[in-house]
This record gives sequence, C-alpha cells and structure tokens, in this order.
Amino acid sequence: MKKILLSLSIFSVATFFCQTGIPVQNIAQPVENAVLYLDGAELIHSKSVTISPGRTNVVFTGLTNKLIGKSVQVTSSSPDVNILSISDKINFLNPAKENAKIKVIRDTIKKLQTEIDELNNDKNAYESEKNMILNNQKIGGNDKGVSIAELKLAADLFRSRIKEINTEVYKFNTKIDQKAELIHKRDLELNELNANKFNPTSEVTILLSCTAKTTTTLELHYITPAGGWTPSYDLKCEDLNKPLVLVYRAKVYNNTGIDWNDIKMKLSTGDPMKNAAKPNLETWFVNYNEGNTYYQKSGKKGAYSNDYSKDEYAEDFKNSNANKPSANYSAQQQQQLQQTQTNSILFEEIQVSDLSAEFDIKEPYTVPSDAKPYIVDVTTHNLNAIFRHYALPKNEREAFMLARITGWEELDLVEGPCNVYFGGTYVGQSYIDTKSIDDTLDLSLGRDKRIMVSRTQVKDLTREKIVGNSRKITYSYEMVVKNNRKTAITIDLEDQLPVSKQADITVEAIQLSGADMNKDNGKLTWTFNLQPDESKKVILTFSIKYPRDKAVNVKNYKSKMRAKF
Repeated sequence: MKKILLSLSIFSVATFFCQTGIPVQNIAQPVENAVLYLDGAELIHSKSVTISPGRTNVVFTGLTNKLIGKSVQVTSSSPDVNILSISDKINFLNPAKENAKIKVIRDTIKKLQTEIDELNNDKNAYESEKNMILNNQKIGGNDKGVSIAELKLAADLFRSRIKEINTEVYKFNTKIDQKAELIHKRDLELNELNANKFNPTSEVTILLSCTAKTTTTLELHYITPAGGWTPSYDLKCEDLNKPLVLVYRAKVYNNTGIDWNDIKMKLSTGDPMKNAAKPNLETWFVNYNEGNTYYQKSGKKGAYSNDYSKDEYAEDFKNSNANKPSANYSAQQQQQLQQTQTNSILFEEIQVSDLSAEFDIKEPYTVPSDAKPYIVDVTTHNLNAIFRHYALPKNEREAFMLARITGWEELDLVEGPCNVYFGGTYVGQSYIDTKSIDDTLDLSLGRDKRIMVSRTQVKDLTREKIVGNSRKITYSYEMVVKNNRKTAITIDLEDQLPVSKQADITVEAIQLSGADMNKDNGKLTWTFNLQPDESKKVILTFSIKYPRDKAVNVKNYKSKMRAKF
C-alpha cells in the first residue's frame, strides 16, 4: 500500500510540473575547471544557453552523486537573466558513463565468454557421443552371439573412439579453464577501476526567468569531498658545489565517480567550505612538534577553519539532496550507492600556513575516477643551500648530509614526503617539515658513503670494579671521522652520556674531548671542519656508579623481529 501511495505522489508531482508548462533544457556538460584543496574539490561546469521569454528550467546532468547541496552556486553572464531557484537530486536512471578502458575490458570479457560457450557446445557433442556408445554396447541379438573376432573388433573400436573422445574433452576443459582464468583477471581489473559499483549521477535544476530571448553563459560551482591533492617533492643534487633543484609536484586524486578529462586545475591550501561569517582568532598555543596522525575520511580528527568543522562538512554531505536514494529503488541499490560514497582513502593531519597558497597548473590534465593518485607538475625551484654533515656513530655507521635552505617561506611549501636524488642516484625518501618557525629549512639528502665514521670500544680503559657497596663501570669509546671527498666539509658528530633518574645512580664524565654537552639530556656534540682526506679522532670516557645489590640497565637495546621455529 505504501508503495502505491508513493508512486501516486510521485506521479502527482510529475503531473504538476508538466501542467506548469515550464520548458526544460538538459545540459550534459563535463567538468571544465577544478580548484583542488587538500581535503576537497570545487568543480566547475559552464555552458552557453539560449533562454526564451518567461521561465525555463535548465538541468545540469551527469554530475557526481557526492556533491554537497549547500555548496551549489550558479552565476549568469547576462544581467537580464534572473536565477529564481536551485535544487539538486540523484538521478538513478542516468548512471555515470564508463571510460574507454572499462568498455574495452567488458568487451574482452564478453568475447571470452562467447568462446567458452562455443567450447562447451563442442565438448557436449563429444560427451553425448560417448554416452550413446556406452548406452548401446550390445553388438549381437538375444538369440545370436558374436564371434571372437567380431567381439575383439568391436572392443577395439569402442576403446579407440572413447579414448579419442576423452582426449578431445580434456582439451576443451583445458581451454575453458584458461579462458575462465582470463575472465577472472579481467574482473579483478574492473574491481580495481571501481567499474562494478552502482554509480548513479546527480543533477542540478536551475529555474531561470527573463523578459526577452537571451543567450547567457551559466557557470555551475559545487564542492565535493571526493577529490583533492597532496604534495610530493623530488630533491635533486648533483654535487656539493651545485645548487639544489626542488621539483614541486602534486598527487591528485578523483573519487567522484565522474572522470575529469583535460580539465584546468588550480591547487589550493585553503578551506573548501568557507562560510560568510566573520573570522575569529583562536588562541595560538606553542608546543613541541608531534608526529603526523592518520585517520579515515569519516574520522573526527582535524577541523576546518572559519568555524566550519569537519563534522559539519560531513553532515552537510550526508544531508544533501543528492545523497538521498529514492524509495523506488531496491535496498541492494541503495546499499551499493552507500558503498560508492564510502571513501577508503587514508588521510593525514598536517599543519599549513594560515595564509592560503594557490598554484595555477598550466597544462590540462585527465584524472580518472579511481581514487588513485596521479602526478601533476606544479613548479620547480633552484635553491642555494649550505651543506652540512651529521654523524651519530652510536646508531649509524654512515654520515648523513643536510642541505640548509634560507628564505624557504616564500616557496609556499606544504609538508610532505620528498624523494631524494644525489649524483643522479636515488638515495631514499626524506620529509619536508614546515612547522618550524626557524628561517632555515633543513632537508636530509640521505647517507654520504664518502664520509667514513667509526666507533670502537677502548678495551684498556673499559673496566668494572667494586668500591664498598657500589659497583662502578667505566666505558671508553674512540670515534673517528674521515673525509674522503675532494671538497672540505663541516660535520656535526653526536653521542651521549646516560642521564640518571635515581639519586644513588651517578654518572661521571671522565673525558669528552672538548664536546659541547647538554646537561638536560646528556647530548654531546663535536663540530669539525675537515679538509679532503683529513680525519679527526675523539675519545669519550664516562662511568656509571650504582649500588652493587641492584641491577641497572647500562646498555641500550633496540627491538627487532625474528623468526621463531
């Protein structure tokens, strides 16, 4: 009964709109421009239309079903055209078009399935023949037998033919299995492309009015959380006497269900859902930097500025007209729709400057709707840097090279991973951290194998003895740094003294070789300027004294996994 009433109500509404006599123009205009944010995207469609006098409904069709209704904006290039109302909804009868790659895969699957059907037909013919032979094994009448020669001839014939049939059936089964495996692989490709998901589209209806026939350009803007970008860098250094090259790139993703073909893009670090309220200053707390936090899109970490919270952002999308399935569609379709709107992309909470940065991308790009990152070139910087080396021989037997860059604030960098290349060789991945308030940005260029670092225990000075009720252990280490480069370097060599947390445990520095010591954490630093082929040696000697009847951890250990049999 409810279904009948619902159908009647929908019919009544449709009849009402037909009786109004308002003409309708449907526009299937793809995305032309996009402003991509770190946590969303503003998509832009524009189309020139001719409006007759009176009222006209212009409908933009084929839009993503993940648009936020309250973000929809429409502008008209003609002042003679008035925009009376804007509404959005999901159109289940107009699914998103499949891209060319998906069509090719589906055609391949269809062809393979046809070939399997043909093979099954041939196989069934042989199996029918085999069954006929087995069901008609009598070669003589009830009263008359057969001779031995005739029986042998019949047996040979049966055996030979059944063997031939079994061989052919085996060949058919092998071919069928091979083609079924190909179909399975193509299905996996379709799943990878999200081709098997139910993907209806949205449409935005604009009610216009004018007094005379007018041609105007309508521009449609809306926000979707199913797209965005994240920074990616390549840091290239040929040698210490040459400038650094920082290639600024972006990883752009599209999970809207609609492909973006040859669109113009602008990247922004701003907020996609700015409201009209006056901004307020929040308390600025200064604290130590913390690690990056990972969360799902549906999580509660992070917040949008301008008093528009992430929860409100998600709630607006949830309550949008374009997010409400019709009751005329099955529960399975509605569940599939919800699955397409679930974003499995991992998000990372980072810190960006209060002043938004924008980057105009010169070349148009195509970004398929598969939620995968696609590289977009942003810009390239040639940087003058001061190179410095760093060594921690207690943990690493190789030295690290740092590039210190000044004036980096003008580069509009966003913190993110950085691929490091030195001398044309990939050396590893570093991280650009822009949260520091220093005017110098340190970028790690990875290990420098031309700087030799060693740390060995001096056995003659390392000893343990009992003094009264105390145990005293003396440690001594020799550290050597050698510059095998053809140019001079500056290197910071670091080690440490243990720091006691108990009054009856004392640490005594015996020999530090002129190191600068931080008394709070026991950090020791030696700074050397080394010429080519020059080496420096330092001795670190210290002792730990503690009650002899107690156990003290006097060595550092690291955790590792191993196989257990």
